[in-house]
Amino acid sequence: MTQQVKFLEPTVVLAKLNDGTAYIIDVREPHEYSEMHIAGVTPMPMSQFDPSAVSPPENKTLIFQCRSGQRCGMASEQLIDAGYEGEIYRMAGGLLAWTAAGLPVETGAST
Repeated sequence: MTQQVKFLEPTVVLAKLNDGTAYIIDVREPHEYSEMHIAGVTPMPMSQFDPSAVSPPENKTLIFQCRSGQRCGMASEQLIDAGYEGEIYRMAGGLLAWTAAGLPVETGAST
């Protein structure tokens, strides 16, 4: 992994989400997203991941999020391979760490 990719703890990701400085991409598959997700994240399933579609607003931090952190690495590598030069963050531990920390999620029941 290059220096371009860094990790953020879920609590830091939540703080960035709350202050409006996070651009979070959830690379889990649609059925996973519909079961549970973080409010305000952008779904972009790994199976359909398109690096050219990743365009975080200038004032926001790009953060990848998945279930455990594995797919975030794959998405980061694909983005770098496609020529992305900005900083990329991965949420450490993925949604498993987020929920273990008791942070808020939306479930399939809420639309």
